[in-house]
Amino acid sequence: MNTNGDRRYRSDLGRRVMTRRLQLGLSREEVAERAGSAPGYIAHVEEQLPTPGIEFLVRLAHALETTIQDLTGLTADLAPGGAPPGNRPELVGMDEAECWSLLDDRGVGRIAVEGADGLSVFPVNYQVIDGSMVISTAADSPLGRAAASGAEIAFEEDRLDEAFRRGWSVLVTGPVHVLSDPAEAMDMSRAVTVRPWSGDERDTLVRLAPRRVTGRRIVVPGAPAAPGT
Repeated sequence: MNTNGDRRYRSDLGRRVMTRRLQLGLSREEVAERAGSAPGYIAHVEEQLPTPGIEFLVRLAHALETTIQDLTGLTADLAPGGAPPGNRPELVGMDEAECWSLLDDRGVGRIAVEGADGLSVFPVNYQVIDGSMVISTAADSPLGRAAASGAEIAFEEDRLDEAFRRGWSVLVTGPVHVLSDPAEAMDMSRAVTVRPWSGDERDTLVRLAPRRVTGRRIVVPGAPAAPGT
């Protein structure tokens, strides 16, 4: 029997349900209770080729604090944030500890790098190790060239909850450098488990040493508490 780490999910709906459930930090039992279902059926939705009815999809979307359109992939290629703002939204700052907790230990964010052609912004897969951010890139990429010179860059990650019109954003700034010391590079390559989604030969490890970490949340009064708050 496959484990959760290597199970091959059979449907797009199943993948989206699982991803959203994990984002909220919910177990299958908790989702089932919210949706008025059974944990076994939630497992069936995630692992098989389900054909749930619209009534169940409505309950499932509500349980996962999202929409049927998001669960079924109708909004996958649309830019996020197109919905109107929530009722009486508030913009509040976050301390550094909360920022790091939201970044967790890995994910996808954006970096801003100054190069020969001006400022460039592009997404990267990252991993947090020993209080810094480690990214795999190509030596001749804008990030690789910035790291070779020890330039300062900016990193940003955010999340939007379209269902409740809330979200957060974390900004990390600091110098980036190539892990050129053979021993350090070897130790870090063993610790890094995140591989770039873009593939290709991105075997140059760079480290962003945070100089400043800031963040903000959009809070909507009356909305359910966001996970981790």
